[in-house]
Amino acid sequence: MRVTIEKKTDQLNYEDFLGGVTRIVTVKGVKKGTKEQQYDIEIEGDDRYWRPAVTVLKLLVAAWGDNATEWVGRRAELYGDPAIMFGREKVGGIRVSRVSHIDKPIVVSLTETRGKRKVHTVDPLPDAPAAPQPDPETVARVAALRAEWKDADPERRKVIEAEVARLSGGGA
Repeated sequence: MRVTIEKKTDQLNYEDFLGGVTRIVTVKGVKKGTKEQQYDIEIEGDDRYWRPAVTVLKLLVAAWGDNATEWVGRRAELYGDPAIMFGREKVGGIRVSRVSHIDKPIVVSLTETRGKRKVHTVDPLPDAPAAPQPDPETVARVAALRAEWKDADPERRKVIEAEVARLSGGGA
């Protein structure tokens, strides 16, 4: 038996990015958060929220503007930065390296600590590759096979299922 450790949390955490893990997320929605975490960003395909720090929010606003409803469908590449401080302690945190919907790098000088500024750069994230589209003949053949399947005997159904799986690239 393999031991797996799953934290019970409703947000992405720095620990999710240990070991150089990066993740590209797609914004599903943005809601008002708490005083500590100003916004909850809903992520497609995940029940947890991304709650970016103020520095990351400023980068997102610089890249995408301040109308959060326009962020829906946009993507960001996240990574863990072990150098992020909370007070005088290095605690690590989540940063953004690339975002969609920009055509050149965004460079912003932001306050890191009192009196100290740091330049942050966010690069463009290319569009996600489009899923290959089947040719119209394949689509028509699969539709015909599925229609035939309804009235077919069990032996013929197996043949139809195999052919649909082959034409569909493995799935029926």
